[in-house]
Amino acid sequence: MNLTTIAPLARRAVLALALGAFAAAAAAQQAQKEFMPQVGQAGKDVIWVPTPDELVDRMLRMAQTTPNDFVIDLGSGDGRTPIAAAKRFGARAMGIEYNPDMVELSNRMASSQGVSGKVRFMKADIFESDFSQATVVTMYLLPGLNLKLRPKLLDMKPGTRLVSHQFNMDDWQPDEVSNLEGRRAYLWIVPAKVQGAWRLQSGNDGYDLTLEQKYQMVEGSVKLGAVAAGLRETRLTGDRIAFSFVDAAGVRRDFSGRVNGNGMEGTVKVEGGGEARWTAAKK
Repeated sequence: MNLTTIAPLARRAVLALALGAFAAAAAAQQAQKEFMPQVGQAGKDVIWVPTPDELVDRMLRMAQTTPNDFVIDLGSGDGRTPIAAAKRFGARAMGIEYNPDMVELSNRMASSQGVSGKVRFMKADIFESDFSQATVVTMYLLPGLNLKLRPKLLDMKPGTRLVSHQFNMDDWQPDEVSNLEGRRAYLWIVPAKVQGAWRLQSGNDGYDLTLEQKYQMVEGSVKLGAVAAGLRETRLTGDRIAFSFVDAAGVRRDFSGRVNGNGMEGTVKVEGGGEARWTAAKK
């Protein structure tokens, strides 16, 4: 081997060593730069305290999450709830988080868990974001923030499931409360809006129906001549409604059906008789 051959080989070896050292230094610098959250660190509206994985699982099960759902986590932190929704339940999911470092961390976690195709994270303010397309909303916010969000949550599509870690919604009573090792999870199902006067029709029978509503709690009466007969066993779960009354002949009628905006329809079972269809239109 002559000198003209040795020189290029030496230069290539030196270059390879330099590139290797540069890559190692860059990797070490990147590792140092990677953000790792600290429990109790300050955020825009709350400090960050993660929801335990076991409670995340229970919250998603309370909501009966399925692959057909779109789960949105308000204040998603390190992304564990949307990632769990996608990985364990097959749902599409999104996290809304104000801290850009948390968003970057969440995207890394989603990629490492193999669900980046089902989950996305958005750097945004939850109070200025549109999450109306969600079928399940999860959150771990303070009571005052829950109340601030409540009007927007109540305007979501009837049947949307809302789950909160630890904090409730004041006088809006939950549909379920679960407890796990001293921590609570609350579930609400967004109710349809049924307050007001309705005209109910079943075959040749027509009735004036009045409903009074406070969240999912409903009571009311039906006009039977001079009598305003009270409703029995009224229930409203999302867009599903049920109620009963005893008519002018002393016959009990059990109604069940669905609410669709300014209309309702379903089936009525007549005591001692058969089953028929009914509809109602808002006056």
